[in-house]
Amino acid sequence: MKATFGGGCFWGVEEAFRILPGVTSTAVGYEGGALSNPTYKDVCTDRTGHAEVVQIEYDPSQISYDQLLDKFWEVHDPTTKNRQGPDIGTQYRSVVFTHSPEQEAEAKASLAREQEKYRKPIVTEILPAADFWMAEDYHQQYLAKRGLSHCNL
Repeated sequence: MKATFGGGCFWGVEEAFRILPGVTSTAVGYEGGALSNPTYKDVCTDRTGHAEVVQIEYDPSQISYDQLLDKFWEVHDPTTKNRQGPDIGTQYRSVVFTHSPEQEAEAKASLAREQEKYRKPIVTEILPAADFWMAEDYHQQYLAKRGLSHCNL
């Protein structure tokens, strides 16, 4: 099964999911924009409409989509629009790209449950999956390649 999340810089988000039992692969890339085959340089202009995302392949007999959603909420602040930590721009927005009507329903229900924990409104978008453009090789498993578990803020 496939899941796609954007929660700020994709390096840390990928690492948080990559290490979960039941996640069989991760890839970082760009989704939700107008430009075909964008590069990191293109996306960083904040003019393509893409979000930095992590596309996850997972085994639902080991981890559920709902458990992946729980991790998604845990690894970023869903109340900040187009920003996570020092990273600012639409590419850092909070977004769930769904791959089925079931995922859409689960994501909306999860967002409603999560909203009860916050005073500020959650700004996370829930959208149907669009074209996923794989990021450049040097972005893939960026933190793992450097022996890091998270980005330093």
